[in-house]
Amino acid sequence: MNTTLPDALAGLLDGLPQGRAAQAVERLIASYRGDTPTDAPVLRDRADVAAYAAYRMPATFEAVRSALDAFRAAAPGWTPATHTDIGGGTGAASWAVADAWPEGEHRTTVLDWAEPALELGRELAASADSPALRGARWRRARIGESMGLEAADLVTVSYVLKELDEGTRAAVVRQAAAAGQTVLVVEPGTPDGYERIIAARDLLVGAGLRVAAPCPHSGMCPIVRGTDWCHFAARVSRSSLHRRVKGGSLPYEDEKFSYVAATRAPVSPAASRVTRKPQIRKGQVLLDLCSSDGVLHRATVTKRQGPVYRAARDASWGEAWPPSDGDDA
Repeated sequence: MNTTLPDALAGLLDGLPQGRAAQAVERLIASYRGDTPTDAPVLRDRADVAAYAAYRMPATFEAVRSALDAFRAAAPGWTPATHTDIGGGTGAASWAVADAWPEGEHRTTVLDWAEPALELGRELAASADSPALRGARWRRARIGESMGLEAADLVTVSYVLKELDEGTRAAVVRQAAAAGQTVLVVEPGTPDGYERIIAARDLLVGAGLRVAAPCPHSGMCPIVRGTDWCHFAARVSRSSLHRRVKGGSLPYEDEKFSYVAATRAPVSPAASRVTRKPQIRKGQVLLDLCSSDGVLHRATVTKRQGPVYRAARDASWGEAWPPSDGDDA
């Protein structure tokens, strides 16, 4: 039987004093909502790291995995042989990369400044079916300037930039762009998370990479700053462990995230991307789209369009449009 991330997480909180995990989660939430000094790791000990992994790894995994799906659709023949996960902590993004390319045997290196996070990440990965995860290198490194990154086919930077000041964010993204053939940056789907993604996107394009997803173009984002923000949602199945730590009762939640995937590899971005939940009305579907011409517009797909209409009814927020086997709406 395949060992999934929920399987690996299942026994994580066993042995912690009652209430310790919940207290750690509350403190971590408070820390992440504030300003975190780059020289003071938030994850201080095993209890903190276990609580964080149970609280955040499933959501981070799904967000990164969703972004990788969009990238793979734009570059279906591309496979990484090497992967560096900057600020990877317990390795959620590395699990997502291994899941996106299960047939691959890429070499993964996880960099983080919190040794307890690296130790737990190594422990979780040891139970994985993926050779890339089991053989991953877990290295302690200050996430900032002069990281000395080795060249890698894929560099991921997920949920890291918020923890850094503006200058350090730029330094990290520039190093990722210099080291990686493909770079994926993921941040929370909030207005400030989107601003960090746009800043990273500008740096990646300026370094010569082409945007593969979510944008259908590498030009200026057409969203007017301060009026809206580009973000998407990934459905997260909540295990009993996840519900226990987060105090929820629903079997799922939606993780809102913003991201950019840029590459030097040959790539064919989507013609357009659905930027809002489709509005289904009687005999028609309204799709808000960002298009390859760099313009936001709304497409109305009517029942008379047959297969395209049926595809529009099934379309989801964040998907490419039109469907590859349909006509342009």
